[in-house]
Amino acid sequence: MASTTMAKINEDQVRKAVKALLKWKKLQSKKTHEPQNLNSLSDEEENEEDEVVDDNFIYLQLTLKKIPPKELTTPHKITLPNPFLHPLESFANICLIIDDRPRKLHNSKTKLDVETVQKKLNSEGVSITKVLKFTKLKSEYKSFDSKLDLYSSYELFLADKRVMNLLPGLLGKQFYKKKRKVPVPVDLRGNSSWKEEIERACSSTLLCLGSGTCSVLKIGRGGMENGEVMENVLAAIDGIIEFVPKKLNGVRAFHLKFSDSLALPVYEDLPDQSAK
Repeated sequence: MASTTMAKINEDQVRKAVKALLKWKKLQSKKTHEPQNLNSLSDEEENEEDEVVDDNFIYLQLTLKKIPPKELTTPHKITLPNPFLHPLESFANICLIIDDRPRKLHNSKTKLDVETVQKKLNSEGVSITKVLKFTKLKSEYKSFDSKLDLYSSYELFLADKRVMNLLPGLLGKQFYKKKRKVPVPVDLRGNSSWKEEIERACSSTLLCLGSGTCSVLKIGRGGMENGEVMENVLAAIDGIIEFVPKKLNGVRAFHLKFSDSLALPVYEDLPDQSAK
């Protein structure tokens, strides 16, 4: 991490937030109907309410000082040292959207189909729960209910990079509103290793800056070791500040949270009250 960032990011505060959050999650698994309470684990208070979504991912919440320019709203991939999903494990619940359009539409020598893709994935030992054709997505997932069902069925979505710019209109607002299940692009062209490409995607998170000042990124999941989550938090912050305007000086705060937990601060650049 850049020295200028290290000087401002308090790693001890990150460590305490990670520890409190994972401890809370472990307790919540035993208390499914009791109200949440992080007070016994941390003195920090919730900074922002968020829509409750039932998942097991840990999110890094970014708050900018100013709304980003429109040219920066394209999803930006950030590599993490510790993957939160493993495509070689059968329990990884992943949907892969492939480009099966006519070859002339994407300048490819081959047209992908589900059978061909599954065969190649199996030969490389990669476990993908669902291979979904782009044409099927376009024709069979038109209603709000069908899109919501798709959204709820998988933990992670991967998509052929050739169709990435076409997906927002097809998948709908649910995928992009909270930025939690924006598909991660993968390159399925040529005879390169799909295993390596998918592993890289599962070791990445997407920074999706929107029309406001707040964004969220997946950086881990419940069950990971404290040290692994902390490494991912620091790597994500390092990747973010290289992309956002004015780098860390453009960031108001970073918070760490589960979708159903309080948001614990790991960095805050509060206004100087003495200047008033």
